[in-house]
Formats: sequence, structure tokens, C-alpha cells
Amino acid sequence: MTTVATVEEGTDSPYALSHLDALESEAVHIFREVAGEFEKPVILFSGGKDSIVMLHLALKAFAPAPVPFALLHVDTGHNFPEVLDYRDRTVAKHGLRLHVTSVQDYIDRGVLKERPDGTRNPLQTVPLTDTIREQGFDAVFGGGRRDEEKARAKERVFSLRDEFSQWDPRRQRPELWNLYNGRHAPGEHVRVFPLSNWTELDVWQYIARENIELPQIYYAHEREVFKRAGMWLTAGEWGGPKDGETVEKRLVRYRTVGDMSCTGAVDSDADTIEKVITEIAASRLTERGATRADDKLSEAAMEDRKREGYF
Repeated sequence: MTTVATVEEGTDSPYALSHLDALESEAVHIFREVAGEFEKPVILFSGGKDSIVMLHLALKAFAPAPVPFALLHVDTGHNFPEVLDYRDRTVAKHGLRLHVTSVQDYIDRGVLKERPDGTRNPLQTVPLTDTIREQGFDAVFGGGRRDEEKARAKERVFSLRDEFSQWDPRRQRPELWNLYNGRHAPGEHVRVFPLSNWTELDVWQYIARENIELPQIYYAHEREVFKRAGMWLTAGEWGGPKDGETVEKRLVRYRTVGDMSCTGAVDSDADTIEKVITEIAASRLTERGATRADDKLSEAAMEDRKREGYF
């Protein structure tokens, strides 16, 4: 990859990288480090914006050669159809290998049970960890960022998981001078977060700069939604709406995309990337804090799931 030096605002050096160039360079370095250190890495790819940016960076890191990693998606069965369509089109466009593991399969086999609230996001952990073990993946790329949620803010770029895929914050390793330690025992693996130091605004500014296509769900559109626990949720077979919850058509968009049962839309008229960036710059709520019901189950909901093997 050839990096063009640009003058960053407030500096006089013609060799200073812009903020986005520095983030891109760091992520590309991380992808290449993993390719050199590990036997069988895999990229988590759901068709959400962070995984889309992560894949874009991986394509840059190894161009003109193909990405040397497969993709993995844990399908809850409650995903947004337009996001799944985007996932499949992207895989076909770049000739990538995609592993899909299904939460519904685990429910049908009696391994997992539906939750009373209908959300399946917490049910992804067992299918994910089973697939990592069965396929022998020793490094798993995720699109998590430190600005999203306080548990993710604790995690290193290289995050060691034990033989049960569990995370122990006390076993985290220092990462001084961007030196990453991928050492792991047989049965263990490392979760890798190339976007750790990015913010939501960085992601959107990079999407704009690189002209990256996203599912239209991220831009303002009319949608039938109903209100639950202060969030606009999409009606569906997963269990909404209930008695007393009224479906109405509203102009909304999604800041983050996960399971339909726990991902809320926000009222918005931001139908272009420029408007989205302006909206995010003015927001004082993180995307997960504003729109993810699964993070509101308890004060430590995300950290509890991460300790069990979730991302």
C-alpha cells in the first residue's frame, strides 16, 4: 500500500499523516502482524458498518493479493434483511469465503433456549465459540471500538481468550509502542480489534473519504417501528410489538446494527453521509448507549458477555 503524505492541520511538516491516515496505517499494520503471527485467522463480518470498514482495511492491507482470511458471521435469525443482502453481495464481489453459524440451529437442537424478551444477541456466544474451536481459528478479528462501551474500553488490541474462549481482564498484556503479543497456548486464541482507537465519527469520516458503500439502513428512511423502553424497534416475528405497543411509520436511521430485537432506530432526517457526520458530531450519546437494549440488561452486561466469550 502506498501512503500519500498529507499536511495535517496545525503542523508544518509535509510528512505528517492526517488523523485518518494514522488510524488507517495502524489498522493495516495490525492486519499484517496477524497474518505473520497466526496460522488461521478469521474476520467477523456481519454487514454492519464497523465490519465493513474492517474488511475495507483488510483489502487495502493485502492488495493486490486477496485477503488471506475467511469471514465468519453468527446469524441470529433476527437480522435485518437489507444487511444480510449487503453481506452476501460483498462476499460475492470480492470472492471471499464466508462461514455462517446459525443461532436458530442451536435452538432447534435444544442446545439454546429462546429468551423471554425475544432477543437473541446474548445467544450468539455459544455458536461463536463452538465455531472458533471446531474450525481451529487462532485469531479472530472484531470491529469493536473503545468508545462504544466501557467494557470495550478496557480491552487491548490483542485480547487473549482461554481454551473456553473466556476473557480475563487481569491477563491483559501491555501494548507499548504498538508492539503486540500474540503468544497463546494450544486451545487458546486471540481476539483482535483493528478499530480499537477509532471513534464513531472517525468511522463515518473514513467511510466518506473512501466512498464506502453501506446498507441503506444507516441513512434516514421511512420504517414501521414501535416504541419499547424508550427505543424505536422494528416489528417482526421475534416478538414485537406486544399488546399496547403501537406500530407507526417514522423517518429513522440506525447508528449501529445488530439483532432486530435489541437494536433501536433513532429519529433522523440524515439521508446523506454529510448529514450523518453532522448529526454524530453533535451527539452526546454513544451509539450503543443510545440504541442497544442488550447493553441495558445490567450495569455490567457487556463485560459479563465478554467474560463468557462474546465480543
